[in-house]
Amino acid sequence: MTRPPLKVILAAQAASARLADRDTPFIFNEWYVAAFAHEVGDRLLARTLLGQQVVLFRTSAQEVVALEDRCPHRSMPLSAGTLDQDSVVCAYHGMRINAQGDCIEVPSQANCPHNMGIRAYRTLERGPVVWIWMGDPQLADAAQLPDQDWLSSPGWETSQGHLHLKASYVRLHENLLDLTHLSFLHAKSFGTPDYAKAAFQSEMGEGRFALLRSVVPTTLPPVWAQPTGLTGKDQAARIVHSAFRSVGMHEVSVTFYDCHLPEAGRPTFRIRTAHMPTPETATTTHYFIVHGRDFALNQPATTQFMHDQLFVAFNEDVVGLALQEQALAATPADALYEFSVAADAPAVAMRRFLLTRQQQEVAG
Repeated sequence: MTRPPLKVILAAQAASARLADRDTPFIFNEWYVAAFAHEVGDRLLARTLLGQQVVLFRTSAQEVVALEDRCPHRSMPLSAGTLDQDSVVCAYHGMRINAQGDCIEVPSQANCPHNMGIRAYRTLERGPVVWIWMGDPQLADAAQLPDQDWLSSPGWETSQGHLHLKASYVRLHENLLDLTHLSFLHAKSFGTPDYAKAAFQSEMGEGRFALLRSVVPTTLPPVWAQPTGLTGKDQAARIVHSAFRSVGMHEVSVTFYDCHLPEAGRPTFRIRTAHMPTPETATTTHYFIVHGRDFALNQPATTQFMHDQLFVAFNEDVVGLALQEQALAATPADALYEFSVAADAPAVAMRRFLLTRQQQEVAG
């Protein structure tokens, strides 16, 4: 097969240049997940976030602290030191750094310079996750966090997990707005053959991009069929809303019901999944996930079954996106081109938005 005409390739390359990709600098003025709440305690936790080395810990008052992971004296990682009385003692020369990032003790001399501080980042703990703001602290507005009441609601049973993705967070956001791949990449987990061809509606606005897909009737895969009891062939409705909520969060909401029962009084089953990508580097991502359901509450065996099944599928994304990243890295820039199709419209709009956000941030 011959390659497309040169003018077609150049047009595709020009279109891609208007989209965020692995080479787009990070957006810092945004909330990202730094860790799950249970990960942050009275020990020093080192993590790379948006290309920056960060150390996290809790004070005696249980407040979460996030500091630049570097002693201001000779750049020893603070995470190699010890936590003592709400401050970090550097492992190299014993400099003591408090929760505000200020050096408050130099063991080798009586006085302590007042201008030896390092950066302290704003954090917010909401339910099972700790959010971090790595940009201008004056712009860190908690109201910008997406609503997430279900993450800690007693009416929802949840489980959580973290995956290390060897791909750009941009590609993960795109993947989450591209539900046609469920019939193929996830054919052995929670995808079904009818999913890719099901009717869908797109929602696109400033900073909000979503797909609503109705797969009716359908046969549910075991991860949904077993807990809901909707195990029959072509018995179920699967109504999926997949929404980009912020740079640091994507939410998938699904409703299931028996499509052969009358609407009045039929039981409905709802699940939600918070996909929370935080860039580690340009081509690696912390992939935080919280999955919830509003049925089969207080059933640990069901929680474990669904968690295990779902993470098989999420790992399929991790593997697939890593393969894409390898192919992108191996292709010379002048030979690289990608084409989009109609179903990509929300994802393409989202990538344009990310690029615009980053450019606006740089411009101030």
